[in-house]
Amino acid sequence: MMFKKIYFVAVAAMVVMLGFQSCESDDEGNTARVQLKLVDAPGDYLEVNVKIVDIQYNNSDNEAGWVSFGKPEDYPINVDLTTLIAGNSLLLADQIIPSGMLKQIRLVLGDGNTLKIEGQESMMALNTPSAMQSGLKLNMNTTLDAGFTYTFILDWDVQKSVVMTGSGMYNLKPVIRVNAEVNSGSIEGNVSGEFLVNGLSVFSDLENAMVQVYSASGVYVTETGTNAEGDFLIQGLAAGDYKLKIVNQEAFDDYESALITVTVGLVNKIAPIVLEIPTL
Repeated sequence: MMFKKIYFVAVAAMVVMLGFQSCESDDEGNTARVQLKLVDAPGDYLEVNVKIVDIQYNNSDNEAGWVSFGKPEDYPINVDLTTLIAGNSLLLADQIIPSGMLKQIRLVLGDGNTLKIEGQESMMALNTPSAMQSGLKLNMNTTLDAGFTYTFILDWDVQKSVVMTGSGMYNLKPVIRVNAEVNSGSIEGNVSGEFLVNGLSVFSDLENAMVQVYSASGVYVTETGTNAEGDFLIQGLAAGDYKLKIVNQEAFDDYESALITVTVGLVNKIAPIVLEIPTL
């Protein structure tokens, strides 16, 4: 089966005009443009390969009201969720739809999903329960004004979405956080570590460091990983104050940041994070 090419897009650092863009040729008074961007809050896996066979929207409370984004030939979409870090995102849908209330979207998952775990040479089956094959519904409840573009960020939490059964098999039960780009901001940064070489301290970018996000009151929000250059980008955060934590990173002390303020429509680029060697 030919896999659909995955195009990665960099999430914009600033949302212009409150994150809305006027449609150029589709502002006839009864349509709006909707974009869905998929990002990943990674887990302890080398690969999580997922097949999306349909993406639908519903403007009503009627089960008969589901309509597909795109055309049948646009599917399936095959994606390794672990690649969607450090500003990489997958544009799942970009379509003109009727304006008005957008109630829900639904991701319909196929079978044949796979998982790769560190230390395992072969892929493992990632089973999709029948309920998920009928579609994972995400509440939107957003009024779409005619002539504007709306971009929604779908943050898929891999760690919480992969469930190990008592028999040692793995099930896929997606946990996805949705936020409108217009209502959110981002935190961008870099993580490096201190190493001793011949008695001297040297510093190197850290790949696959798990950067966790907590609210000011200590409630877990999401997490992401660093790329090969140690960079990370946490998207789709509501305005407010947050703390970053990096824990259980082998050979380094745990890290906790001061409060970081997120502003709607902006990327807060913080000072580089340097993980230190434990003091004996």
